[in-house]
Amino acid sequence: MTTGIRQFVDIDTHRLTDPDYRDRCAKRLDAEGALVLRSFFTDVFVDSVRKESTGREPEAFFASSTHNIWLTPPDPNYAEDHTFNRQMVSTKGLLADDQVSSTSALRAVYDDPSVREFIASVVGVAEVYPYADDLSSVNVHFHRDGEELGWHFDNSSFAITTLITPPKDGGVFEYVPELRDAALDEQNFDGVRDAVDNATNVHQLDFEPGDLVIFRGRNSMHRVTPSQGDRTRILVVFAFNTEPGIGLSESAKQTFYGRT
Repeated sequence: MTTGIRQFVDIDTHRLTDPDYRDRCAKRLDAEGALVLRSFFTDVFVDSVRKESTGREPEAFFASSTHNIWLTPPDPNYAEDHTFNRQMVSTKGLLADDQVSSTSALRAVYDDPSVREFIASVVGVAEVYPYADDLSSVNVHFHRDGEELGWHFDNSSFAITTLITPPKDGGVFEYVPELRDAALDEQNFDGVRDAVDNATNVHQLDFEPGDLVIFRGRNSMHRVTPSQGDRTRILVVFAFNTEPGIGLSESAKQTFYGRT
């Protein structure tokens, strides 16, 4: 275990190298599709990241976009009002990986071998790797008053986040577990429509600053409700690949970061 990670991760509670602990976490994630590890990060970590991130909204790339729930272009084979072509709104700002200081606690955690081995074990892969581009590995997300993430399915098999600053109100993570089966191309359009229109089987994932969240969003539709109030919601995303040498496409980087 890298010297110094103890100041950022509560390794007494969250025993990163303990096979039994890893196994219990993996089973919870498999059973529930979401794993919240309470107070995974120390107050030192949260305070440090909050201090270095607060007030940096002017440096962030903000974009407001519409998209379908599958994050794909509309399909003319379906009617304009079909569930597949229904448009959601997402607005957020973010700092890219190359805007994160080399001395940041975020960098220390992301690069730590014991953290990476723990994540790989929990999500059930042999190893996790950073993105090959300079923008995608560690991102800081901002949601100001009224900004949200619309309903969507993820393209990746897992997402890893930690909340740094909650908004005064709103900013709730909502999800509908196992709503489709992407591997079998079973999209469950009726179920998706009912969830969006009637809040059918919508769950809320409760987490606090410093909790580590691992979420499987490929088959579980999810969103973040609009933030409310004058305190910006700040969330960190740790992005990993399951194969080395993979980066975002030029078009994806332009979309997410406004640059390549």
